[in-house]
Amino acid sequence: MNNDKIIIFDTTLRDGEQSPGASMNTEEKIRIARQLERLNVDVMEVGFAAASRGDFDAIHQIAKQASNASICSLARAVDGDIKAAGEAIAPAKNRRIHTFIATSPIHMEFKLKMSPDEVIRRAVKAVEYAKTFCEDVEFSCEDACRSEMSFLKEICDAAINAGAKTINIPDTVGYLYPEEITARIGEMVKFINGRAVVSVHNHNDLGLATANSLAAIKAGARQVECTLNGIGERAGNAALEEIVMAIKTRSDVFAPLYTDIVYKEIYPSSRLLAGIIGIEPQPNKAIVGKNAFAHESGIHQDGVLKHKETYEIISAESIGLDKNSLILGKHSGRHAFKDKLISLGFELEDSALNEAFEKFKALADKKKEIFDDDLRALVTNEIIKIPETFEFLTLTQSSCNKGLSSAAITLRHADEIKSDAALGNGTVDAIFKVIDRLSGINGVLKDYKVNAVSQGKDALANVVVKVEFDGKTIIGHGLDIDTMTASARAYIGALNSYVKITATK
Repeated sequence: MNNDKIIIFDTTLRDGEQSPGASMNTEEKIRIARQLERLNVDVMEVGFAAASRGDFDAIHQIAKQASNASICSLARAVDGDIKAAGEAIAPAKNRRIHTFIATSPIHMEFKLKMSPDEVIRRAVKAVEYAKTFCEDVEFSCEDACRSEMSFLKEICDAAINAGAKTINIPDTVGYLYPEEITARIGEMVKFINGRAVVSVHNHNDLGLATANSLAAIKAGARQVECTLNGIGERAGNAALEEIVMAIKTRSDVFAPLYTDIVYKEIYPSSRLLAGIIGIEPQPNKAIVGKNAFAHESGIHQDGVLKHKETYEIISAESIGLDKNSLILGKHSGRHAFKDKLISLGFELEDSALNEAFEKFKALADKKKEIFDDDLRALVTNEIIKIPETFEFLTLTQSSCNKGLSSAAITLRHADEIKSDAALGNGTVDAIFKVIDRLSGINGVLKDYKVNAVSQGKDALANVVVKVEFDGKTIIGHGLDIDTMTASARAYIGALNSYVKITATK
């Protein structure tokens, strides 16, 4: 093994999806997985096969389509979990099972109710069983950073002897600071002595996930578990983009260490994820935030105009952000459109390309200037679209006296065109009420967000809603120059997702 390479283990589709509101359906997970392959991650942890039939099916479908990355499923140190993981990843060219058990005194006593010896026996059995499904087995010590070092060494030694190729030392609750990580990982690297890859998985509860991951790398860890945009439970995980760009940018510190990440796919990957889950990175998020390459101070602007490196240590172009250059117009042809999408990281099949092109031409008739971000949003919206049980046709809106608004909507459902109107406390409320009435399905709005996709008075509005139907929260997306039309499309998108989910049960 090349000891200078840092293995990037992406867990966006497993740990990242555990972020509140970040759940994805199978089609969305497949699209993210394809983009992760373009990004060239080494390992994709794409789910927890035993958790649900949906997770199993998503892992299985991704495993069928993956070409280079290792496809990994998480599994507790339980035979049923490991069997499900092995069967789910079976079609993949490169396979990994990631099995784990808690090793801290508090977890062993109160959660597992097992003695240390019992935990070791369970770990060994799990690794040995996982090896019957694939050669590549990773063993994790849950809550490793609150585990006693002597026990950590004992159980990791047993797991390696049973066949584990990677030993993961997670800071499950994001408690440690860099100096502590350096000491703990350094001691484990010395103890393992090349018999397995040492991995880290850091959470961001104290805002230290990236710093701790980089400290672990300096201490000898050669795999880092991370997510796009740093999404994950609670405060999130270590952000993939921050780790890989730190290693690249600070080569004076990290050389000869490197990753195989394709840097120009970082921004497209971030935007695709944000579009699918409806969670934007905070504006000042390092690397991929909206303000990451913005300069408002006059002194800073003057410096950047004279020489970028005065205030920019990373170029926007290096991560695939072309500063929103003007592109394409209503006279642009299909071939130019396809080439532009490929340059933005989208390779669509003919049917999807045709639909996206028609949407582009319709947009070009309404919008004078079309930017890269407009195209990203348009195509992402097309990719994540699901079958339209209810198809939006028209919206008419007006304001009434005493703050009330009215909305009239026309939908197509099962070849029947339906129209109705409703009053509401504002136009958005009226729109959602009339959709409920037309569909016969009542939803409860839990969250509503609207963002301008690009600049200008005619910027596309991207609306993301979270709607509760029968106790289940569904995300819907809507895109249009008119914010109210985008709102209607988003609510109908959530409604269609709910109908699809209930129809498959």
